[in-house]
Amino acid sequence: MFRTVLVANRGEIARRVFRGCRALGLSTVAVYSEADRDAPHVKDADRAVLLGPAPPRESYLSVERILAAARESGADAVHPGYGFLSENWRFAEACVQAGLTFIAACRSCPAVPSRSRTPWPRLAWPARSAIR
Repeated sequence: MFRTVLVANRGEIARRVFRGCRALGLSTVAVYSEADRDAPHVKDADRAVLLGPAPPRESYLSVERILAAARESGADAVHPGYGFLSENWRFAEACVQAGLTFIAACRSCPAVPSRSRTPWPRLAWPARSAIR
């Protein structure tokens, strides 16, 4: 089981995931760009890590920067939120390869490859009641 979840997203989406994590007794890590330094999701998390400049390509869409933030923060799981990298199977795979649990939104999420092709021992699906 994991204890600390990095949410690779921003805004209300990240805040909803934080609320669900808190209900489950999990610590949270926010990531943010320079433009979002004072955003509510940054303040709501237990810890926050700067990803980089404002353009999403250099922050929220940078797999390398998000994985570095997970290492820096001590997170052992990553929730992609919605949009950005949530449907990117390469991001999910990179998380697993880095030893992180990738928390998928659902079992049929496009980011989750077919179980027949690849063994995915580090995938988790949140309880429905925890993500409202």
